[in-house]
Amino acid sequence: MAREFPDIIDPWKAADGRRTFRGTMPLKRMQRLGPLMVPESNEAQGRPVTWNDARFVARFSYDPQGLVVIRMDVEAEIPLICQRSLAPYVEVVKRQSLLTVIGDIGEQEEIPESYEPVLVEHKRLALQDIVEEELLLAIPQIPRNPDIGEIELSTDGEVKPPPAIEEVKTHRPFAGLAGLMKADTED
Repeated sequence: MAREFPDIIDPWKAADGRRTFRGTMPLKRMQRLGPLMVPESNEAQGRPVTWNDARFVARFSYDPQGLVVIRMDVEAEIPLICQRSLAPYVEVVKRQSLLTVIGDIGEQEEIPESYEPVLVEHKRLALQDIVEEELLLAIPQIPRNPDIGEIELSTDGEVKPPPAIEEVKTHRPFAGLAGLMKADTED
Protein backbone atom coordinates (compact mmCIF):
# COMPACT_ATOMS: atom_id res chain seq x y z
CA MET A 1 0.00 0.00 0.00
CA ALA A 2 1.53 3.30 -1.11
CA ARG A 3 0.98 5.86 1.59
CA GLU A 4 1.59 9.58 1.62
CA PHE A 5 -1.12 10.58 4.07
CA PRO A 6 -2.05 10.39 7.76
CA ASP A 7 -5.18 8.58 8.92
CA ILE A 8 -6.73 11.71 10.45
CA ILE A 9 -6.14 15.29 9.30
CA ASP A 10 -7.25 18.77 10.25
CA PRO A 11 -8.76 20.05 6.97
CA TRP A 12 -8.23 23.72 7.90
CA LYS A 13 -4.51 23.18 8.52
CA ALA A 14 -4.27 21.15 5.31
CA ALA A 15 -5.93 24.01 3.39
CA ASP A 16 -3.61 26.56 5.02
CA GLY A 17 -0.65 24.60 3.68
CA ARG A 18 -2.37 23.81 0.34
CA ARG A 19 -1.53 20.17 1.06
CA THR A 20 -2.03 17.30 -1.36
CA PHE A 21 -2.44 13.77 -0.05
CA ARG A 22 -2.26 10.76 -2.33
CA GLY A 23 -2.04 7.05 -1.98
CA THR A 24 -3.92 3.80 -2.05
CA MET A 25 -6.34 2.23 0.37
CA PRO A 26 -7.31 -1.43 0.49
CA LEU A 27 -10.95 -2.07 -0.31
CA LYS A 28 -10.85 -4.62 2.56
CA ARG A 29 -10.74 -1.77 5.09
CA MET A 30 -13.96 -0.17 3.80
CA GLN A 31 -16.71 -1.45 6.05
CA ARG A 32 -19.69 0.05 4.21
CA LEU A 33 -18.46 -0.91 0.73
CA GLY A 34 -17.42 -4.46 1.70
CA PRO A 35 -20.91 -6.02 1.82
CA LEU A 36 -21.68 -4.70 -1.69
CA MET A 37 -18.67 -6.42 -3.27
CA VAL A 38 -18.16 -9.99 -4.41
CA PRO A 39 -16.50 -12.02 -1.62
CA GLU A 40 -12.78 -12.53 -2.25
CA SER A 41 -13.20 -16.31 -2.11
CA ASN A 42 -15.55 -16.20 -5.12
CA GLU A 43 -14.29 -16.97 -8.63
CA ALA A 44 -14.93 -15.08 -11.85
CA GLN A 45 -13.99 -16.62 -15.22
CA GLY A 46 -12.07 -19.35 -13.39
CA ARG A 47 -9.95 -16.89 -11.37
CA PRO A 48 -10.41 -15.96 -7.71
CA VAL A 49 -11.78 -12.44 -7.24
CA THR A 50 -9.26 -10.05 -5.72
CA TRP A 51 -10.01 -6.81 -3.98
CA ASN A 52 -7.46 -4.30 -5.21
CA ASP A 53 -6.62 -0.98 -3.65
CA ALA A 54 -8.47 2.26 -4.36
CA ARG A 55 -6.22 5.09 -5.54
CA PHE A 56 -6.89 8.68 -4.58
CA VAL A 57 -5.56 12.23 -4.64
CA ALA A 58 -6.99 14.87 -2.26
CA ARG A 59 -5.96 18.50 -2.81
CA PHE A 60 -6.83 20.96 -0.02
CA SER A 61 -7.18 24.72 -0.52
CA TYR A 62 -9.49 27.68 0.11
CA ASP A 63 -11.93 29.07 -2.42
CA PRO A 64 -12.53 32.85 -2.89
CA GLN A 65 -15.30 32.73 -0.25
CA GLY A 66 -12.89 31.31 2.33
CA LEU A 67 -14.39 27.79 2.31
CA VAL A 68 -12.09 24.79 2.71
CA VAL A 69 -12.21 22.96 -0.60
CA ILE A 70 -11.07 19.40 -1.34
CA ARG A 71 -10.51 18.41 -4.96
CA MET A 72 -10.88 14.65 -4.84
CA ASP A 73 -9.90 12.10 -7.50
CA VAL A 74 -10.69 8.45 -6.77
CA GLU A 75 -10.11 5.38 -8.93
CA ALA A 76 -10.82 1.72 -8.20
CA GLU A 77 -11.77 -1.61 -9.74
CA ILE A 78 -14.66 -2.87 -7.63
CA PRO A 79 -15.83 -6.49 -7.94
CA LEU A 80 -19.64 -6.55 -8.02
CA ILE A 81 -22.40 -9.04 -8.89
CA CYS A 82 -24.15 -8.26 -12.18
CA GLN A 83 -27.89 -8.18 -11.56
CA ARG A 84 -28.59 -9.40 -15.12
CA SER A 85 -26.42 -12.50 -15.15
CA LEU A 86 -25.72 -12.91 -11.40
CA ALA A 87 -22.05 -13.35 -12.30
CA PRO A 88 -19.15 -11.38 -10.84
CA TYR A 89 -17.66 -8.53 -12.87
CA VAL A 90 -15.38 -5.59 -12.21
CA GLU A 91 -16.83 -2.06 -12.16
CA VAL A 92 -14.15 0.46 -13.07
CA VAL A 93 -14.69 3.67 -11.08
CA LYS A 94 -13.09 7.03 -11.85
CA ARG A 95 -14.63 9.88 -9.92
CA GLN A 96 -13.69 13.52 -9.52
CA SER A 97 -15.44 15.61 -6.89
CA LEU A 98 -15.29 19.09 -5.46
CA LEU A 99 -15.99 18.94 -1.72
CA THR A 100 -16.22 21.61 0.94
CA VAL A 101 -15.80 21.14 4.66
CA ILE A 102 -18.57 22.13 7.05
CA GLY A 103 -18.44 22.00 10.84
CA ASP A 104 -22.20 21.99 11.40
CA ILE A 105 -25.08 20.48 9.44
CA GLY A 106 -26.75 23.90 9.37
CA GLU A 107 -23.94 25.25 7.18
CA GLN A 108 -25.03 22.93 4.37
CA GLU A 109 -27.62 25.44 3.14
CA GLU A 110 -25.00 28.18 2.79
CA ILE A 111 -22.56 26.39 0.49
CA PRO A 112 -22.64 26.81 -3.31
CA GLU A 113 -24.36 24.07 -5.33
CA SER A 114 -21.11 23.16 -7.11
CA TYR A 115 -19.73 21.71 -3.85
CA GLU A 116 -20.60 18.53 -2.02
CA PRO A 117 -20.50 19.04 1.76
CA VAL A 118 -18.30 16.98 4.08
CA LEU A 119 -19.24 17.19 7.76
CA VAL A 120 -16.19 17.39 10.04
CA GLU A 121 -16.45 17.12 13.82
CA HIS A 122 -13.73 18.34 16.18
CA LYS A 123 -11.51 19.35 13.22
CA ARG A 124 -10.84 15.67 12.47
CA LEU A 125 -11.27 14.22 9.00
CA ALA A 126 -10.48 10.62 8.04
CA LEU A 127 -9.40 10.41 4.41
CA GLN A 128 -10.54 6.79 4.26
CA ASP A 129 -14.11 7.91 5.01
CA ILE A 130 -14.06 10.37 2.10
CA VAL A 131 -12.58 7.82 -0.31
CA GLU A 132 -15.15 5.21 0.72
CA GLU A 133 -17.99 7.72 0.37
CA GLU A 134 -16.82 8.65 -3.13
CA LEU A 135 -16.73 4.97 -4.14
CA LEU A 136 -20.21 4.37 -2.71
CA LEU A 137 -21.53 7.29 -4.73
CA ALA A 138 -19.82 6.05 -7.90
CA ILE A 139 -21.03 2.44 -8.00
CA PRO A 140 -24.34 1.84 -9.75
CA GLN A 141 -27.44 1.26 -7.66
CA ILE A 142 -28.18 -1.82 -9.77
CA PRO A 143 -24.85 -3.28 -10.93
CA ARG A 144 -24.91 -4.46 -14.55
CA ASN A 145 -21.98 -5.78 -16.50
CA PRO A 146 -21.84 -3.59 -19.64
CA ASP A 147 -20.45 -6.53 -21.65
CA ILE A 148 -23.63 -8.56 -21.19
CA GLY A 149 -26.76 -7.80 -23.21
CA GLU A 150 -30.33 -8.49 -22.19
CA ILE A 151 -30.97 -11.99 -20.84
CA GLU A 152 -34.26 -13.83 -21.12
CA LEU A 153 -35.09 -16.75 -18.83
CA SER A 154 -37.44 -19.52 -19.85
CA THR A 155 -39.70 -21.35 -17.42
CA ASP A 156 -37.32 -24.33 -17.44
CA GLY A 157 -34.47 -22.12 -16.16
CA GLU A 158 -32.46 -22.01 -19.38
CA VAL A 159 -30.85 -18.75 -20.33
CA LYS A 160 -31.90 -17.70 -23.83
CA PRO A 161 -30.56 -14.89 -25.96
CA PRO A 162 -32.92 -12.00 -26.63
CA PRO A 163 -35.38 -12.70 -29.45
CA ALA A 164 -34.61 -11.18 -32.84
CA ILE A 165 -36.85 -8.31 -33.79
CA GLU A 166 -39.28 -9.52 -36.40
CA GLU A 167 -41.55 -7.54 -38.61
CA VAL A 168 -45.04 -8.14 -37.29
CA LYS A 169 -47.99 -8.11 -39.67
CA THR A 170 -50.75 -6.03 -38.23
CA HIS A 171 -54.36 -6.67 -38.95
CA ARG A 172 -56.05 -3.53 -40.25
CA PRO A 173 -59.83 -4.15 -40.15
CA PHE A 174 -60.78 -0.87 -41.84
CA ALA A 175 -58.09 -0.91 -44.52
CA GLY A 176 -60.58 -1.84 -47.28
CA LEU A 177 -63.22 0.62 -46.08
CA ALA A 178 -61.84 3.53 -48.09
CA GLY A 179 -62.09 1.49 -51.29
CA LEU A 180 -65.69 0.45 -50.48
CA MET A 181 -66.77 4.01 -49.71
CA LYS A 182 -65.25 5.23 -52.98
CA ALA A 183 -67.09 2.49 -54.91
CA ASP A 184 -70.41 3.47 -53.23
CA THR A 185 -70.06 7.13 -54.15
CA GLU A 186 -69.36 6.30 -57.78
CA ASP A 187 -72.64 4.31 -58.12
